[in-house]
Amino acid sequence: MEHGHPERPARIGAVMDGVADLHLGSDLLELPARAATIEELGRIHSSAYLDQLRRFCSLGGGSLDPDTYAHTSSWDAACLAAGAGLVAIDTVRAGGGVAFVSARPPGHHALADRSMGFCLVNNVALAAASLTDAGEKVLIVDWDVHHGNGTQAIFWDDPDVLYVSTHQWPCYPGTGRSTEVGGAAARGSNVNVPLPAGTTGDVVRRAFDQMVAPVVDRFEPTWVLVSAGFDAHRADPLAELSLSAGDFADLASVVSDYASGPGHLVLFLEGGYDLDALRSSVSATLGTLIGAPVPSEPPTSGGPGREQLDVAEQRRGAALHEQP
Repeated sequence: MEHGHPERPARIGAVMDGVADLHLGSDLLELPARAATIEELGRIHSSAYLDQLRRFCSLGGGSLDPDTYAHTSSWDAACLAAGAGLVAIDTVRAGGGVAFVSARPPGHHALADRSMGFCLVNNVALAAASLTDAGEKVLIVDWDVHHGNGTQAIFWDDPDVLYVSTHQWPCYPGTGRSTEVGGAAARGSNVNVPLPAGTTGDVVRRAFDQMVAPVVDRFEPTWVLVSAGFDAHRADPLAELSLSAGDFADLASVVSDYASGPGHLVLFLEGGYDLDALRSSVSATLGTLIGAPVPSEPPTSGGPGREQLDVAEQRRGAALHEQP
């Protein structure tokens, strides 16, 4: 990425520092990524887009949009980031545990035929598509501060994928209204929870208990994938929610209960651009999931959002009763 761009290589260093803070020793298994193939990427992206992106990078890259850049190595990096998710799926399916895909560029804004929002290919969507092809029912929980418009669009009419997003509203990319509930073939397959600036963790937790949990219970997922963006942290420079590392630990506990059993939970790094906040949030999240909690910031409370949450629930209910 361009010099000074927030989606920078130092993010991976911060993530790995957060993992090191857990002192896992031999319990930590670090796996090399493999490149996703064109055929695999074709499950979620158009061949024309993939050809265009590969050619653009081979010619030296440049600006894809005002936020998104690519260099000569970006095609290879994107294929490895997407393939890392497939390696994670295979590994936890075979041996249990929890996998965290520490890869960049992120993916949840990437549409079937367009890059945007720092994202070139949609890593979590490829993993989900690989699972639904095998007959699984997949829940994608996206707690990034920005709505994952690409993931939602890719699975808009897919009844085997339930997409849940909590995100700041209004904010980039402008999608994620509570009335966006899924296409005609998959009504109710999207649960969007738009939240105002300053929202604290207690309101996000209430959103999961009040709006998300009943839908997840009815859906009965066999796998849970998390678009784990940590830019909802109060220190992050790109948005204005007010969560702490302790809030992400709480959310991790919630989503782990959605998984049908061990070896059915994989997290994918999305946003998170303050390096200290990213490190502490990753450590708190993974520590909770593996039963090795670490000291972290306490959960937050007292911010706005309760009224907006109730309105969102009402609007979602009304949208579900409308003719598609």
